[in-house]
Amino acid sequence: MMKLVGEAVDEVRIQEQKQKPELKRTKYIWLKNEANLKAEQKETLLRLKDSNLQTGRAYRLKLALQDLWTTPHIWMDVYLRDWIGWATRSQLVPMISLAKTIKQHEGGILRWFHSRMTNGLLEGINGLVQAAKRRARGCRNVENLIAMVYMTANKLRLPTLEARRAQ
Repeated sequence: MMKLVGEAVDEVRIQEQKQKPELKRTKYIWLKNEANLKAEQKETLLRLKDSNLQTGRAYRLKLALQDLWTTPHIWMDVYLRDWIGWATRSQLVPMISLAKTIKQHEGGILRWFHSRMTNGLLEGINGLVQAAKRRARGCRNVENLIAMVYMTANKLRLPTLEARRAQ
């Protein structure tokens, strides 16, 4: 989500730098966290962020969304909806587009804060199933494919013929 926010802030900067030459060569000042900036970059940020720039407004939206990660769970849904409203009223086209995207995925975003689970585990299992399907080419029935999936997903190793003879 923060990647999308960074891209939206950069889009605003790119659009605005055509009229405001002082924004040239400031891309990473707006994208990095303030704590990670060098002294010279901090001075430039302090000078630009509170001026009447569209990029400054987009940057403040970015900072406000970063605060979502430290908001108590009980207020997250309210905070996120308020942020979406603020971004929609900002009159910055990339931020409005971002707000629409976040609104579409609001349920999943809030669910992550409560469960801390992603779909990464399911994607991993799906990859194992797809690998088993490739290995099971030529299997004549579904039972053999299912057995191959179990063997691939569980890393089950069957004893070799030599091991069986040794027993």
